[in-house]
Amino acid sequence: MLTRRQEPPLDPKVLEEAAEWLMRLSEGDLSSTEQAEWECWKVSSPERGRAWSRAQLLQSKLGGLPPSLAMSTLDRPSNPERRIALGKLAMLLAMVPAGWGSWKLAQSQQWSADYRTAVGQRRELILADGSRLTLNTATAVDVLFDVNQRLIKLREGELLVQTAPDASAQARPFRVSSQDGFMQALGTRFTVRRTQSRTQLAVLDGAVRVTLADNRQSAPIIVNAGQRIDFGAQAFGQLNPTDPNVGAWTQGMLMADKMRLADFVAELARYRPGFVRCDPTIAELRVSGAFPISDTQRSLNMLVQTYPVRVSGRLNGYWVTLSPA
Repeated sequence: MLTRRQEPPLDPKVLEEAAEWLMRLSEGDLSSTEQAEWECWKVSSPERGRAWSRAQLLQSKLGGLPPSLAMSTLDRPSNPERRIALGKLAMLLAMVPAGWGSWKLAQSQQWSADYRTAVGQRRELILADGSRLTLNTATAVDVLFDVNQRLIKLREGELLVQTAPDASAQARPFRVSSQDGFMQALGTRFTVRRTQSRTQLAVLDGAVRVTLADNRQSAPIIVNAGQRIDFGAQAFGQLNPTDPNVGAWTQGMLMADKMRLADFVAELARYRPGFVRCDPTIAELRVSGAFPISDTQRSLNMLVQTYPVRVSGRLNGYWVTLSPA
């Protein structure tokens, strides 16, 4: 069966230009001179035409700009808030048509959750039973304690759990759920991370019993201290030894030990807004060291100082590319 050829990615500069025109149009009527400039810009190159088609598609999906990106009061091009919003809008254009749906889902998951963290933020919670949760970047959880259970619902992101004994007469089980299943703590400390389609569990102390969400015929698996597993809603992956650096993020660090640069970039990108891209020609470069996730720009500078890598940024730092030095 024939499939539609995937279009090449658009130049970030062109996306920024399209985002700027979209903002200006949303702010009010253009003058006749500006209207002529806009019309000329749209047809001046095929790439600009593609970018504006994406802008029109985004407009049709939204019926206008998202409220958080509305620029009616930020009419000065030098306004730093405008530059931030411009970067966000350009990122949405880069991902259209899937981008709006993902952005809307992320906003919904974040703001309707009981507890949440923004990109780059970490947060520690002490629950009513004395258990501790540490939330990593861009994480959203719900906490449901009743007479029968202690349940943490992980909507997205990653958390570290350190359970406490239940002092109630019911001795309620402590469980963490994701879209893929339930993890019941057996007196333990563990991390859970939800990716796009799977859940990753790493047990640091004690043990965790895992039950799949959509496969009741599959027996639960016990994951012991020093083990990790990833699973979907219907099947388990393989048990493997836990990465000794799996919880380094709780100390504000990203630990790399001969990590592929492409994988390192994907991890670092979780802690900064925008988009970080690794040139395929250096994707296999191996990186080692301790990098601060609370200052991702410093981590990028450390890469430049140590490895044959060049870092360039556009869209006010929202679009970063790593390429050969």
